[in-house]
Amino acid sequence: MSTPNLFLIYVTEVERATAFYSDLFDMKPAMVTPRYVSFEVAPGVLFALWNGHGNNAVPTATRTSEVGLMTPGSAAAVDALYSQWTSKGVTVIEEPHDAVFGRTFVITDPDGNLIRVSPFD
Repeated sequence: MSTPNLFLIYVTEVERATAFYSDLFDMKPAMVTPRYVSFEVAPGVLFALWNGHGNNAVPTATRTSEVGLMTPGSAAAVDALYSQWTSKGVTVIEEPHDAVFGRTFVITDPDGNLIRVSPFD
């Protein structure tokens, strides 16, 4: 059986979202089209921004999933990334705190999609 290898994030403005994620994660797109932009995050694994249908990416929609970034290092490494990202003006949903799985925080992209940073499991 295959494992998931494409992770789509619905966005309203592809160019704005591409700039946000390129800067936030320090990565360049592998493919750019007017409504779809993909980033290869591992061999054969894509993280993509999609606006195939304008009505699918409603900015006021409730976001029930998260983009996750598990980072190596201690709680100090999570706090350092928080400081780096907040200096870029990101919207903070949860400030750094200790959860059952370790230090964590949550921000959003311009469309309200949640992005959680935590340590490796």
